[in-house]
Amino acid sequence: MVVTSQGNHATSVKPRSGEPGAAATTATSPSKGPAKKARRTSATRSAAARRRDLPVALLLILPAVVGFATFYAYPTLRGIYLSFTEFHVLSPPKWVGLANFRELFGDDVFWHSLLVTGYFVLLSVVFGTLISLVTAVVLDRVTRSSALRGVILLPFLISNVIAALVWQWMLDPTLGIVNIALKHLTGHSILFFGSGGWAIPSLAAISVWKWMGYYALLIFAGLQTIPPTIYEAGRVDGASEIQMFRRLTVPLLRPILVMVVVLTVINSFQVFDIVQVTTEGGPANASNVLQMYIYRKAFRQFDFGYAATMSLALFALLITVTFTQLRLARANESDLS
Repeated sequence: MVVTSQGNHATSVKPRSGEPGAAATTATSPSKGPAKKARRTSATRSAAARRRDLPVALLLILPAVVGFATFYAYPTLRGIYLSFTEFHVLSPPKWVGLANFRELFGDDVFWHSLLVTGYFVLLSVVFGTLISLVTAVVLDRVTRSSALRGVILLPFLISNVIAALVWQWMLDPTLGIVNIALKHLTGHSILFFGSGGWAIPSLAAISVWKWMGYYALLIFAGLQTIPPTIYEAGRVDGASEIQMFRRLTVPLLRPILVMVVVLTVINSFQVFDIVQVTTEGGPANASNVLQMYIYRKAFRQFDFGYAATMSLALFALLITVTFTQLRLARANESDLS
């Protein structure tokens, strides 16, 4: 055995078998000091670089922060304040505390508008989600045409006012193409916007048509995340297309479907433009949705304090409904994981 030393380190080396004498080998363990020093230097340089980049980063996000504060944060805080006041534009706001909320609970028109809005939301969510889901599955399983996907998305690119005007002409009781076809087939026409029983279903149909392409593309994107081997296994087990749709596609799409339902609920509760263009809340308040009632209170009766109270109530309702949906539907869980 030969002991070699270098510095303060000594290493004993055994000779190899069959070799005479001792193999003199020098072995040293490298010092960790230079490596640690290099890491500290790199970390210091990185921190210095971040400090230099901080002013530039703040400057770049400043427009977004200013826009958010101007158009979102301040109006929200201002609306919350006005909900506790009596404000009629020409006079300064007068603090009334909870008087507007007490009036809200006794306002029959508000509760009627809430029921009308709920009916509209129900129709939009049920039929909109079903039609979008079927459309997405057809796009995924039947055709790969990009042109067809573009045509389906086209209504979403049209403004709500234009869509409402087009459908108002198409559903006109005398000159509308839909009523002309119905009169040819059944002998009579339907007052789609002039009848209390048809007003909300007609508005919901316009909303479903308008948003169907957008939601279908969201679901179509979710379908791309499902591995094809799952369907291959289903076919091996003898499952039909309908059975695979019910037992495989729908459960695996739960997070996407929950997102679509939440978006539909939020958009449907905020419906205003198509109602304003087509029915203006009529006939006899049959389509007087909550946003329409808020608009009338604020910009026709100039009661901005009470309108802000109803807006705050709608905001709280949307938060409650959204978080309840996310919690009950387990939106953060996926059967693919």
